[in-house]
Amino acid sequence: MFCRLDTLARSSHRTESPVKVAVVGAGAIGAYVGAALHRAGAEVHLIARGPHLEAMRRDGVRVLSPRGDFTARPSATDDPSDVGPVDYVFLGLKANSYALSGPLVHPLMHGRTAVIAAQNGIPWWYFHGLAGPHTGRRLDSVDPAGAVSATLPPERAIGCVVYAATEIEAPGVVRHLEGTRFSIGEPDRSVSRRCLDFSAAMVAGGLKCPVEPDLRNDIWIKLLGNISFNPISALARATMGQICRHPDTRALVESMMRETLDVAAALGCHPEISVERRIAGAERVGDHKTSTLQDLEKGKPLELDVLLAAVVELAGLAGTPVPTLRAVHALADLLATTSSAPAGSAP
Repeated sequence: MFCRLDTLARSSHRTESPVKVAVVGAGAIGAYVGAALHRAGAEVHLIARGPHLEAMRRDGVRVLSPRGDFTARPSATDDPSDVGPVDYVFLGLKANSYALSGPLVHPLMHGRTAVIAAQNGIPWWYFHGLAGPHTGRRLDSVDPAGAVSATLPPERAIGCVVYAATEIEAPGVVRHLEGTRFSIGEPDRSVSRRCLDFSAAMVAGGLKCPVEPDLRNDIWIKLLGNISFNPISALARATMGQICRHPDTRALVESMMRETLDVAAALGCHPEISVERRIAGAERVGDHKTSTLQDLEKGKPLELDVLLAAVVELAGLAGTPVPTLRAVHALADLLATTSSAPAGSAP
C-alpha cells in the first residue's frame, strides 16, 4: 500500500483538532514549517535564539514566497520549559547537534511525544523496526556510543525528508524558494495515527506531507545529491553548476551516485531514480552553493557524517565495494578536521 495524504487538503486553512508542536531550531526550514502550521490553527512554539528569535517575538514570522507572502505569529522562546510537553517536536537542527539536544528536547516530552527529524542523510533510527539481519543495529557514524539514541529514543522518531528550499533573508524573515513537500514515515513502515494527524495539520497549512510506508526510498533518493555534491563542493569550493560543467567532477558525481545506489540495493532499497536525470536536475539549479560549502565558509561544523561516513559504514555492513565514496570520504573527513582546528594544530 502506497499512501499519500495530499488529498486531505481542505479549502479552509484550519485543523479540526489542533495539534501542539514545538519547533526546535526554528531556522529557515523550522520557522517556515512553524508558520504554516500556525496558519492552519495548530498550537506552535518556536525554539530559537539571537536576533532571529527577537524578531519573531516582536513581528512574527514573515514568509516571502512565490505562492504568496504571509505573516504568522506563533509563540517564540529560547526556553523549552516555558512550553511544556507537546504532541510533536519538529527538529530543525543539524544532525550533528542531535546528541547534545537533550536540554532543548526533554522539557517538551510526554509519554507519547513524537520527534520529527527533518534531516538530510542517514538517520540514527535507520535500522529501528526494520526486519532483516541488521534489525536494531546502531551506526557509529551517526549515533556514536549511542549518544543520539539516548537523547532521542528511536521509538519516538518519525522520519522526514525535506524537499522545500528556504533561507533566512533577515531576522524573522524566511524566503521560500521552491518546493512544499515534507515526506514523513514510521521507521517500522506502518501508517500510524500520529503520522496521519501531523500530515493533516501540514496539509491544512498549505504544505505537501505524504505519509510514506517506506520512507527509506525517499532518504536514498535525496541522499544521492547530498552525498556527492556536498563534499565535492566543499573540497573544490565550487557551486553545483560548476561541478556539473567540469567533465571530471561530473564523472566523479556519477560514480558516487552509482556506488550509493549499490549500497541501497544491498540493504533492500531500490529507489526508482535515474542518475543521469538526478545530475541534470542539479545542473539546472545552477551556481548554487551547497549547505556544506556555506557551512565551511562560515566556519561551522560540516554535516558530513550522516551524508557520507554513514554510507561508507553501511557499505561495510553490506559487503559492497565503494572505492570512490571511500576516497572522497577520506578527503572530506580531513577537511572537516582541519577546518575546525586552529592553523598548524594537530587534528
